Amino acid sequence: MSFDLPRNVILPVDAVDVRLDSGPHPFALDNAEAIAENWQREVSANPALFDGTVVLLSQLAWRDNRLVGRCHAVNYSTFMLWRKRRENSGAEHAYAHAVLVAGDNALVAIRMGPHTVNAGRVYFAAGSFEPIDFRDGLVDVDFNMIREVREETGLDLSIAERGQRYHALSTNSGTVIFRRYHEPAPADEIARRISAFVAAETDPEIEGPVIIRHAADLPDGLSAHMKPLIEWHFSGKG
Repeated sequence: MSFDLPRNVILPVDAVDVRLDSGPHPFALDNAEAIAENWQREVSANPALFDGTVVLLSQLAWRDNRLVGRCHAVNYSTFMLWRKRRENSGAEHAYAHAVLVAGDNALVAIRMGPHTVNAGRVYFAAGSFEPIDFRDGLVDVDFNMIREVREETGLDLSIAERGQRYHALSTNSGTVIFRRYHEPAPADEIARRISAFVAAETDPEIEGPVIIRHAADLPDGLSAHMKPLIEWHFSGKG
C-alpha cells in the first residue's frame, strides 16, 4: 500500500483507519546515528525542544472515502531529522486540524510561539498524533483535535457542534485531516478567551489567536497548507 492517495486536492473522509504498529519505524532504525547528531544541533539552537514521542506513517491510502494506514511511535528527534530527509524516506506525517468556526462564520487560528519549531507560523491549533491519541491501536482523530486545542488555547471543544464528516488534504509535506468545530460566540470573543489563557500561562505554546474573516484575509506567516482549507470553508463546501 505504501502511500497511495491523491495529492493537492481536498478529499471527503468518512472514516480514519490508521493503526499504531508496535514495532519501530524503519526510518528510525536506518538513521539512528544521524538522528542523534542532528538532535544535538537542534537542541543547541533551541534548548526549549523536548524529545517526546510522536508518530510517523509507514503506509497511508484513500479507499472508498476512508483513510487507511499504519504508523509507528518515534522520538521527536527522529521526526526532526525526517523533516530534512522526507523525500524517499519511506515515511510521511499526518496530523489533524479542528477548523474552529465562530458564530459569525470567521475562522480562529493561532500563531505559534517564538520558542517553538514553527515559531510565527499560523495554522489551526494542532499537534502531531501521539500514542495517547490511539484507542485499541486505532487513532482517535477527534480526541487529538480536542486535546491539542485545549492545551494550546484553553478552549474546550468536547461539546462543540462538529461537522458531519472529516476531510483530508495530502501534499508533499504531509496529510492534514480536518473537521469543522462550531463555537456560537463571535470570533472576537473567542480570541479574547484565548488571549486571556495565553496571558495566564507560564510558558505558552502559542503567541495568540488569529482571526480570518474571508478567503482573501490571509495573515502573514500562514502555513502553506492553510490556504486551501480557508478557501474550502468560505466556499461553503463540506
